[in-house]
Parts: sequence; structure tokens; C-alpha cells
Amino acid sequence: MYTFRLKCKFIIIKLFSRAYPSNNAGRIFSPDVTKKKHFWYIFRNCFGVKRIYILTIMKIERYFILLILVIPVLILRDFTPNNELKYLSIVDEALRDGHFFTFYHQGGLYADKPPLYFWLFMLSKWIWGEYNMFSLSLFSIIPALISIYIMNKWVEEDTTPSLRWSGSLMLFTSAFFIGSGLVLRMDMLMCMFILLALYTFYKRYSGKGRPRDRFLLPFYIFMAIFSKGPIGFIVPLITMFVFLLVKRDIRSLGRYFGWLEWGILLGCCAIWFLGIYLEGGATYLNNLLFHQTINRAIDSFDHKKAFWYYGVTFWYSVAPWSILYITTIVIAIKKKLLTTDKEKLFLSAIVSTFVILSIFSGKLDIYMLPLFPFFTYLTILLLPKIKEKWIAFSVYIPVAVLTIAPIAAFFIRDKFNVPDSPFIYVAIITLFIFSLTACYILYRKRVFRAINCVALGILSALFTGAFALPRINPYIGLTTMATEAHHICEEEHIDHYYYYKFRGGENMDVYLHEEAMKITSEDSLFNIYRKGNCMIFVKEKNVARSPVLSNWIQQVHHEKVGNFYLIHPDNSLVPGSFGQVNVSTVSN
Repeated sequence: MYTFRLKCKFIIIKLFSRAYPSNNAGRIFSPDVTKKKHFWYIFRNCFGVKRIYILTIMKIERYFILLILVIPVLILRDFTPNNELKYLSIVDEALRDGHFFTFYHQGGLYADKPPLYFWLFMLSKWIWGEYNMFSLSLFSIIPALISIYIMNKWVEEDTTPSLRWSGSLMLFTSAFFIGSGLVLRMDMLMCMFILLALYTFYKRYSGKGRPRDRFLLPFYIFMAIFSKGPIGFIVPLITMFVFLLVKRDIRSLGRYFGWLEWGILLGCCAIWFLGIYLEGGATYLNNLLFHQTINRAIDSFDHKKAFWYYGVTFWYSVAPWSILYITTIVIAIKKKLLTTDKEKLFLSAIVSTFVILSIFSGKLDIYMLPLFPFFTYLTILLLPKIKEKWIAFSVYIPVAVLTIAPIAAFFIRDKFNVPDSPFIYVAIITLFIFSLTACYILYRKRVFRAINCVALGILSALFTGAFALPRINPYIGLTTMATEAHHICEEEHIDHYYYYKFRGGENMDVYLHEEAMKITSEDSLFNIYRKGNCMIFVKEKNVARSPVLSNWIQQVHHEKVGNFYLIHPDNSLVPGSFGQVNVSTVSN
């Protein structure tokens, strides 16, 4: 019993305070407990596990903890219609046409993204035979965990295990970082390669590099480009340039990225462009190099925003830690605490990339993703040097918000058009308890423990709330609706699909195995229904906005799945008669 209590105490302390127990943590336990006698020591003695295996587990345990806490989301959630389902539709079309370098969406040219992420989707479908949310999500969550590992490895010499654990939790729970790790987007893959490139550069600069790093640096940059686009090239190159400029060593840039590095990078790009030219011709290549790259930077045709856009979006992109990041960095600059090359490189990455992204015409919140690891770990490096009361205050604010937010969510839950679930209430209560605990820890002036408590509260709430997703999915995704519609159409021999004014409807071909046609007006909707032999999808909010459409829906044969109406002729009636009567009745 004593051993069991001891193990429980160590687990709690490891999660809330330290990655591994330290000397002063021993006073919490019995006097005979030394540094060596922690959880893994007990585990080894009880189960006879070899020391080498124990050490390996200790190195990767934090990443397993983070992965386990988000697995329910990865397994249970549905594809988002606008982006994720669109990517699946593009991959299906590429597989049908036998394309690997050029991609099309509903017959239209799609040169927005490089092929690497689509290749991973193709690989997943080849292995599993179908699209599986969990397997596809691994291409985002694994790069996220690797990115955390890279940053922990980078600062290992300057930090303690407890600091790195706090950094891991802070970065992983940053709003857009965890969001990018849970959704099907190529941004996290690009972020991983950017971090690998800059880490390789730093090793070479600090004299710890290996001969192969000279080849790996341009390769990582190419893979970053191959994952998402030119951002993968701009971020590492501009960071290296600004850092060497700050160090007054700009002439050495050629030593780290000289003719050999340029040759490898351009050679890899040339092979890629050749594949595009052979498969899609000059038109596709021109669209990729100029329309999707240069035009987006100078005068974007899409996502055009003002210069100050990222100055606003930053605050919620890395929430709840944005105030802490800015406060720490500003105080450190004011007091001239940035003394090491590592800290200067991290700051160079933040400032240079932030400015260059602000200059570009096309802007999205997610473009700042490569900066978030540097914000987090620069803060981790600087916090031990700062004793200002403002640091604790910058943590108080998000903790207070997260304490109030669950209470507010409880009272406004009915405003959301989703069914209730006990797991939602459990998630709300969990977040409230963790946040309230963090308030007490802050009162005791334990800032890092409070940070860990808040982060674990967010992840625990996410873990428990994820079990409500099976009931919520029909209201946020199209899988349940499209699958039910396909089943009905097979039974009733319906051949045509239509959807009325909602985004992502064209991507339902992933489930329907044929294209769904868009309806743009109510008159067209009524006319198509009269013809019969069709399945029409209408979103509930569109019906609520139109009294004519609302009355018509009540008089036609339909099923309701989630927030969609599935409208199709009733085979028991004369084809076309029912729809004609309804429309005339409504018109009167």
C-alpha cells in the first residue's frame, strides 16, 4: 500500500510540476526517498524492466502523454467540409486520373498546394483502402510532437526537464498550434521541416554540426517548400540572414548556405517542376510559380489583409499564453537579458518572419505557425532570468478567463445548435476545476506549476469533451448525412444529387462517388424537385431564413440528418405531382 501511494504521489508531481523529480521534491515524500527512488525506479524494481528501456521510456513519455490526451479527438471527429473533405476530393480525382504532380478539383486546376501532403493521403488510402480520420490525422499530430521534440532538444543544455515540460505543454496548448495538429492541414508538416532547417543551421553555426548537415539544411528547406509552399523557403532564409546581421557576421552567410546548398535546393525544385511540366504542361507550372506565389505576395487574389493584421490575430492565435510571451520578451529586451546566440536566433526568427509576413498581401492566421515554437521556447529561456511581478500577472489573466469561461459556457450551451451530451458537462467541470486549482497555485506564487495545471486542464477538457463528438458530428460535418443519402439513393434508384447554397457541398463526391450539382436559387430548387429522380441537400439555416422554403419543406418528402434536410421524391406518389402542388400552394 505504501508503494502504491508513493507511485501516485510521484505521478501527480510529475504531471503538475516536474518532468522528473529533483532533490528538493524529495521533501514532499518520506525522508528515505532520494532522487533515484522515483516512479521509474519503483517500476523497474517491481517489474524487472531493464534500465535501458526505462531511460528510453523516460525520454518519450511526455510525448505519449500529449498524444494520448488528443487521441479521442483524432478518432471520433468528422472531416470538415471546406478544407479536409476538399483535400480528399482532390486526392480521389488525382487517383482516378493517374496524376501525382498536378492536381484538380471538380475539373478545375488546383495549383494552390505542393504534392507532398496529397501523397501522404494517397499512401493512407492505399494502405487502408479508405479514408480513415485517425490515420490521416497522424500526418499532422506526429509533426506537431516532433516539432516539440526538436525545440526541447534545442534548449536541452540551457533548461531543466521541468522547464522543458512546461514549454511542451505551453506550445501544445497554444490555440492554433494544437488546432493545426488536430486538423488535416499541411502547415504543421511545413513547420516541422522549418524547425529542422533552423536547428541544423544553429548546430553548424555553433560548431556542433556534422558533415552531413551541409546536405540536410537545403533538403529540409526543400521539404518545407514541398509541404506548403514558399513560406517554407522564406522563413529559414530570412531568419538566418537577420541573425547573422545582428551578429555582424553577414559575410559568413555563404558558409552556411553557399553554392552547394543552393545547388541541392534548386536541383530538387527542378525535378519537381519537371514532373509538373510533363504532367500538366506550362499552364499549370505558370499558375504555381506566378499566380499562386508572386501574385499572392504582391497583390493577393485571396486572403488580402491589412499590414497590421497579424498584430491583432497574434493575441488569440497563441492563447492563452500570448500575454505571457509578449510580457517576457519585452522585459527581457528592456533589461538586455538576451545574451546567448540561441536567444538571439529565436528572436530573429520571430521579428523577421513577423515583418515579412505582414508585408505580404495574402494573410492567414495559420501562416504564423512556424513562429509559435520560437515564442514559447524563447519565453522558457528567459523566464528564469526575470523576477518581475508582471510575469505572474500575465498568467493570472488567462487563468481567470479560463475559470470564468466554463461557467459562461454552461449558461449559453443552448445557443449552439448541437445536441446535449454528458461529456460536454464533464469537460466544462474539468476545465473549471483545473483553472480554479491554478488560481490557488498562483496565489502560492508557483508560476510554472500554474502554467502546467492550466495546460493539463485544457487537454483534459479536450479529452473528455471529445467523447461527445459522435453526437455532434452530424451538425458540423457531412459524413453522416452523405452516407445516409447514398444509402437511400441506392435503395430507391436515385441517380442525381444536388445541394442548395452551402459551402463544401461539391466535396460530397468522396461519399457519393459522383458529383453533386449546386443549386443557386429557390426557383431552380423547385424545378429540379419536380423532375424527380434526385436527392437534394438543404441546410437548416437556409430554410430558417426563407418562409417560402420553410413552408415548402414541410410539404415534401424529406428526412432530417443533423442540420440538413434530405429531400427526395416519395415513390408512393405519381412522379412530379407532389412537388407541383407544393410549389403552387406556397406561391399563393
